[in-house]
Amino acid sequence: MDKSLDKTEESQQPAVFSWPVRIYWEDTDAGGIVFYANYLKFFERSRTEWLRHLGIEQHSLKERSGGMFVVSQTQISYLRPARLDEQLLVTASLAESGKASLIIKQQAFLTSADDDPQNRPLICEGSIRIGWVDVANMSPKRIPPDVLASLAKTTT
Repeated sequence: MDKSLDKTEESQQPAVFSWPVRIYWEDTDAGGIVFYANYLKFFERSRTEWLRHLGIEQHSLKERSGGMFVVSQTQISYLRPARLDEQLLVTASLAESGKASLIIKQQAFLTSADDDPQNRPLICEGSIRIGWVDVANMSPKRIPPDVLASLAKTTT
């Protein structure tokens, strides 16, 4: 698992976080390629692991603060098919940070055992807006300062 594609300072986190995903039968459609909606699942896993890597445990954060992230907008481009047993490297990086929402840039690259990281085919890419809401009434709230501080450690 390659979590540090670009590290500029010891105190900073990688600009781009990567999470491996293997393609299983359950991920494919009748044509044998990844069903388009499953890329949203892959992106969700990568985002969650990225936040965890930054020290942001979503369940404990929800319990402690009474707030949580929710997806409010997605934009995805499908460029090439991925197939059964292939492995993807799904990335997440902070594209934009606001007071109550974040835009996360995400990409899925095809990998192989002997691949060159500079020449991995791009399978799918998108941007995901996640907003911070109060759990009690699902209304938008400011992202907690400690979360923003953890995110500020990433470089772009």
